[in-house]
Amino acid sequence: MMNNAYILENYAREHGENDTVPAEIAAVIQVYQDMLSGWNSRDALQMAAPFTEEGGLIGFDGSEVAGRSGIEAHLTPIFAHHKTPFYYCKVKAVKLLGPETALLRSYAGLVPDGKNELDPNLNAHHTMVAVKRDGRWRIEHFQNTPAQFHMEPDRARQMTEELSQLVEENATK
Repeated sequence: MMNNAYILENYAREHGENDTVPAEIAAVIQVYQDMLSGWNSRDALQMAAPFTEEGGLIGFDGSEVAGRSGIEAHLTPIFAHHKTPFYYCKVKAVKLLGPETALLRSYAGLVPDGKNELDPNLNAHHTMVAVKRDGRWRIEHFQNTPAQFHMEPDRARQMTEELSQLVEENATK
């Protein structure tokens, strides 16, 4: 299965100098990649691992889950009973809010199992708040919001085009 290293590579290409990004920004993106790797591997423990002990998430359907163990418990039956789609994501911004707090925003698209193209109806905005504890970045909060763009169809197409390009570029990796 493909890893998510392309996320940092793409961010560096678009936002970095000489295709590099500051270490703290790269570390925040890495924790996001780690979470997505858990989803893409359909591994609840792996997806929950980057969260703080008390971290939380709001899922695509609006479900709210508190705590790393709660996240794992929430995801375990989902992965056991569903062939969840594969995430392709494009980090749009990472902002350090302080020396130990960061905000990451990204576009996210899903390729359903057995397909080779995104399902635009599943496009989303990801928002992640990360905190640095004991020298390590962790996810404090993650929100997955459907990107419906009811009044902006051109923006919906643009998001799908950007994400589809990632799918094409990374299909062979």
